Amino acid sequence: MTGSPVLSMQRVGRTHGTGAQRVDALVNVDLEVARGELVAVTGRSGSGKTTLLNLAGGLDEATTGSVEVEGRLLAELSRTELAELRRLRVGYVFQQFNLLPTLTAGENVSLPLELDGMSLRKARKHAETALAEVGLEDMADRYPDQLSGGEQQRVAIARGFVGPRVLLLADEPTGALDEVTSESILRLLRARCDQGAAAMLVTHEPAYAAWADRVVRIRDGRIEHISERSAVPAGVEAITP
Repeated sequence: MTGSPVLSMQRVGRTHGTGAQRVDALVNVDLEVARGELVAVTGRSGSGKTTLLNLAGGLDEATTGSVEVEGRLLAELSRTELAELRRLRVGYVFQQFNLLPTLTAGENVSLPLELDGMSLRKARKHAETALAEVGLEDMADRYPDQLSGGEQQRVAIARGFVGPRVLLLADEPTGALDEVTSESILRLLRARCDQGAAAMLVTHEPAYAAWADRVVRIRDGRIEHISERSAVPAGVEAITP
């Protein structure tokens, strides 16, 4: 790790159902992500990658173990405190775009900042910058149904990265993007980490995982292997961000 931990997960487990219907989605996960660090999470579909991100960001509650963000134990926060932490300090990029259809691209990006109490003018300025970073500076006034799938994904990425987020959680953020655009998004994520954020990137693409400082491979809800950047897993072609 390159800095102090932003995310700390200790012996974390997540179980669904009971008895014969019990499913262990995540089992005894120990993981820390530091400031300035990008961690890629890989594994087959259903291995627990999305569950890991949901627990890290407080969208789901661990059955066992503890999750801390910036030293705050999520299980001890009230609903209001947890919602505030998620809103102010955690940025999400989901597999689904989750854009509000009645808002323009710019409004979708600026909304989280406005909800945080930022002035409309300042929030819109931040949104313009965020959209420019993903190559959509000319589409701020378009509605989601006027955008392609790839463009909607980039709006969702801009929304997830905008503002003073310290923990960025990206679940297959390049799934709807071409190779060139995907690389630009990875550069942006890498830059955010270089500026002090901590990030987790779920990906099925070995080449994209090679942008990370560490690669966490999950299998059947357990961490199977963690490799440093200098020891890229088999099948991952090392590239220079």
